[in-house]
Amino acid sequence: MAFFIKMLNFDEEINNGNFDPVKFLVFIDQITLSLFFTENFLVLCKGILIGFVESIPPGAIAVLCIQRTLCKSRRSGFVSGLGAATADTVYAVIAAFFLGIVLPFMDKYLAILKIVCGIGIMILGISIFRKNPVVQIKQNRSNKENLWSDYLSGFLVTLANPVLFLIFIALFAVLGVDQEGINSFQGAWLVGGVTIGAVFWWFLLTSGVAIFRKNFRPRYMLYLNWISGTLIVFLGLGIIISIVTDVL
Repeated sequence: MAFFIKMLNFDEEINNGNFDPVKFLVFIDQITLSLFFTENFLVLCKGILIGFVESIPPGAIAVLCIQRTLCKSRRSGFVSGLGAATADTVYAVIAAFFLGIVLPFMDKYLAILKIVCGIGIMILGISIFRKNPVVQIKQNRSNKENLWSDYLSGFLVTLANPVLFLIFIALFAVLGVDQEGINSFQGAWLVGGVTIGAVFWWFLLTSGVAIFRKNFRPRYMLYLNWISGTLIVFLGLGIIISIVTDVL
């Protein structure tokens, strides 16, 4: 939680134009030095790499973060990413500590979960497609951003994708993480690393996208809502079609 708050503070500094890169590097250096000589540092590094790599592939949440960064604010996009990172943490906890309990359930109900996920993502896409950019601009100017709503939607969109659980299992295996042999303390370092890696990716993504925001006109916002909404709908539809294909 402290890491989340610190990253939000850096995010606010960037928005206000007083971001100090030296201060940010010192913060990262302090974390690194405090952990470097512990036996769990390698486990933490693996978790960071897993969280970062798992977050990179484009999907509904990436489109959502980009759309919100451009149409609302970089803070809105980043907070949506924090919601996704929280959901990633939940799946990492399940994969690290409850693998034996959850796998049989996943094998039995994966198809149903993917259908529910697909429908939910399609509803989100339709909602974005229908958004009025003029209303968004007025909300931005009056500072009426609902960051809790951004966070919650990012969390739910990511949590609604049960395939991420299987991706974490695969990444754990690739990096030699033994879920059965890992103790609770090392598991906590691993999960913490996943959170840090995911948060760092969304911080980089929204910071990069925000560069183009100054030249973004309301007309472009309307087009982006249409394009991103359509993409998200098709991503949700693709999940449902994959289930039908598997059945056939």
